[in-house]
Amino acid sequence: MIKIYHNNRCSKSRCGLEILENSGKEFEVVKYLDNIPSKDELKEIINLLNISPIQLVRKNEKIWKEEFKGKELSDTEIINAMVNNPKLIERPIVINGKKAVIGRPPENILDII
Repeated sequence: MIKIYHNNRCSKSRCGLEILENSGKEFEVVKYLDNIPSKDELKEIINLLNISPIQLVRKNEKIWKEEFKGKELSDTEIINAMVNNPKLIERPIVINGKKAVIGRPPENILDII
C-alpha cells in the first residue's frame, strides 16, 4: 500500500495528499509529527529514497539553524536529530512498495504511483 508521511500545515504536503486522493489508489496517511518515525523507520525511508540522511533534513527550520547548522554531524547524529525534532524531516515523503520520493515538487509523486 502507498504511504504518505504528511504534515497538514505544509502546502507541498497538502498538494501531495491531493495527488494521492485524485489517483483513486488506496493509501495510508502517516502524520509524522504525531506518529514520529523510529530511527529504524527513518533509515529504511532514507534507503528507499537512495539519499544520505542530510538530504532529508529541512535546513531552513529554526531548530536546524540554531542547534545543528555548521556542525560536523555523522549520519547517526542527523537521524537522531530528525527523530528528536520531526519538524526537520522533509515532506511529504511517499512510499509505494520499494519506491519512494520526496514530494518536492509534489509532481514527483506521480513517478511512483
